[in-house]
Amino acid sequence: MPSVHTNRAKWEAIAWLIAFATIYGAALFFNAHEELDTFFRAYEHYDLDEIFTALNIAGALGLIYSVLRMKDMSREIQRRLTAEQNVDWIACHDPLTELPNRRYLASTLLNPQTLPSKDGTAVFSVDLDGFKKVNDLLGHDQGDRVLKVVAERLTSIFPDDNVYRFGGDEFVVVIERKGNQDLTAVGKRIVVAISKPITINGATVDIGSSVGFSRIPEDSGTLTEAIQYSDCAMYAAKKSGRNLVKAFVPVMQEALVQRIQMEADLKLAMKQNKIRPYYQPLVDLKTQHIIGYEALARWETSPGKFVPPSEFIPLAEDAGLIVELTDQLFRIACQDALSWGAETVLSFNISPVQLSDRLLGLRLLKILGEVGLPVHRLELEVTESALINDAETARGVLDDLVKSGISIALDDFGTGYSSLSQLSSYKFNKIKIDRSFVVTFEDSDRQEKVVRAIIALGVGLGVKITAEGIEDESQLRRLQDLGCDIGQGYLLGRPCPIDNTLRIAEQDSCGALRAASAP
Repeated sequence: MPSVHTNRAKWEAIAWLIAFATIYGAALFFNAHEELDTFFRAYEHYDLDEIFTALNIAGALGLIYSVLRMKDMSREIQRRLTAEQNVDWIACHDPLTELPNRRYLASTLLNPQTLPSKDGTAVFSVDLDGFKKVNDLLGHDQGDRVLKVVAERLTSIFPDDNVYRFGGDEFVVVIERKGNQDLTAVGKRIVVAISKPITINGATVDIGSSVGFSRIPEDSGTLTEAIQYSDCAMYAAKKSGRNLVKAFVPVMQEALVQRIQMEADLKLAMKQNKIRPYYQPLVDLKTQHIIGYEALARWETSPGKFVPPSEFIPLAEDAGLIVELTDQLFRIACQDALSWGAETVLSFNISPVQLSDRLLGLRLLKILGEVGLPVHRLELEVTESALINDAETARGVLDDLVKSGISIALDDFGTGYSSLSQLSSYKFNKIKIDRSFVVTFEDSDRQEKVVRAIIALGVGLGVKITAEGIEDESQLRRLQDLGCDIGQGYLLGRPCPIDNTLRIAEQDSCGALRAASAP
């Protein structure tokens, strides 16, 4: 350590001064100079006086050299001290925003004595809404600039408090409460400040934030728990919408525990292959024969008891398990599809998250090749909302899939964003009318006109139209009269395991549409 070297040099200097003083005192006492002169004159022929003079000069030069080296050592020690301080600073601060990080918080404020105690403490967890789009559309460099602006805005709101960046787009603020402070109002100040437009290279960026907060000592006794609870509140705010502030309540912790348990159960179910594809028939409304099946994920926890896909699919997306789950289900579905007729189509849904994965096409083609299912028998379904989450990457992924010979169906048409824009920008082979239109179009002239327009649009673009959610005879007949190509719904067949599809296919070969609806 530098301090050890400094102390050693100091003691060596003191020892040198003591030795010098001792020699000097002895020289005075013994009248050393005169004795040396006498000695040198007695042995003049040996040139001892010249040798002694040279040694004195060399000693003086050595002393000067030593002093210079000590100065160099002192500077080097100072540089090392500065470097160590910089390392400590870097380890405890975010290099981008220069805010203290999680490690700094753990090393300092986790000591209860450092927490303000007069009126208590409040912890705010802040997560940015829409930040991923900034990175995707403008690039990570511009995303970094947005994070710097957010950090500046937070520190301007809390100049005397502690603002931290925990990584990604997550920030934490620890403040000292003052009297009966309205913490919800403080959270709204954060939301308002962050949601102000940010101009980058002439482009205006709009982001939002979800804020959750907890209190010490009312909600928890330690900062560790307070941060966990504020995170729970923040996730609750994020789940409820954009630019919201939520205070922690115990039920949020219970929900988080349930979520953690469900995530563990999901991982176990995937490991044990308990999540299986069920198949719902796709029926040609002109020939009344089954032309394919849509694979739908089903998680059966006990006989007849299922976890809704609306619960475990978003969980898989948030937990980073969706790629593994999709690949697992897709492989099973492809293997099952081999047992159908040679031209029967497998329709498979792609999560919006996966349209940001440029390797999606390669993975799917690899599985198709390993299983042996022809490319032309596969149809991938994507939703409109999936296309706007990461438009640039989605376009590249879909273009690669189309070039490989895979058909693409636009699912839930009419419920997303910029429908006509999507149709003109992407090469879709099929448009699926959302069931919300099919359920109501018989009783609403407006809805019927929308359905007519979609069918006419399909004819004009040369793509097939599928109607989802057909549940009664009148809907079926009306869609047939309007010229809809394909039907799907409980009337034509409920989702069922692979064994049932084989029996349905045998009945369908008799030519009766009713056979498709057999349980």
